Amino acid sequence: MTSEHPSTGQARPTALITGGGTGIGAAIARRLSRDGFDVVVAGRRREKLDEVVAGIEGEAGSARALVMDVTDPESVTAGVGSLDRCDVIVNNAGGALGVTRVEDADPAEWEQMYATNVVGTLRVTQAVLPLLRRSARATIVDVSSIAGERVYEGGGGYVAAKHGTSVVSETLRLELNGENIRVIDIRPGMVRTEEFSLTRLHGDRAAADKVYEGVDRPLTADDVAECVGFAVGLPQHVNLDTMVIKPVAQAAPHKVHRGPIDWKDA
Repeated sequence: MTSEHPSTGQARPTALITGGGTGIGAAIARRLSRDGFDVVVAGRRREKLDEVVAGIEGEAGSARALVMDVTDPESVTAGVGSLDRCDVIVNNAGGALGVTRVEDADPAEWEQMYATNVVGTLRVTQAVLPLLRRSARATIVDVSSIAGERVYEGGGGYVAAKHGTSVVSETLRLELNGENIRVIDIRPGMVRTEEFSLTRLHGDRAAADKVYEGVDRPLTADDVAECVGFAVGLPQHVNLDTMVIKPVAQAAPHKVHRGPIDWKDA
């Protein structure tokens, strides 16, 4: 898919974004496209991927959809095998299921979260490393969560999975020390997207809306994408190890201000 930059004539770098069909992944794809990347938007749902690609191409960007399931080894092998280069991988595929106490938790939901957030990140990273090693801009971005460093009641399964995502980042950074590959761990707090809480709460729209009720300006997917773009755009010798991103209204996972904030005029 590699194309040339219209002004320089040089090959544009390629970014692969998993979970790119909606929410944070889609926003990161749009941001990196604006930053001059050819973007490969990967996910399980072709129609969602095509919508993102069409939007990027409508802004004169370069993008293509890649149907790939990070929990399926053959799908990952085939998907990454279709790339002729990869300069940045954004491991964004993940998500949460349930808000039950540990004693009431469904082990199948925990297994699914671990399979996507941790083993999926591992599988894609392993597949793409040979391509990254050929790149002057080699960067691994893992989208974790503040759940990757703080626990809260009802979040046991998701917290364990996101701790796992962050541990993969931290371990990989040690193991790749001495190579030119950056490893960046992005840990967002409360982000209001179209699907995250709805999926977590098994399609209960009223319960999903209540998560954000009264919160003055929760983060948006574009806010997270701006931070990813900043981290990726730094000089190659600069590794922004960990970035924690929260809305002003959220001091911690369990401490959220619900009510207006007196934002001052600039």
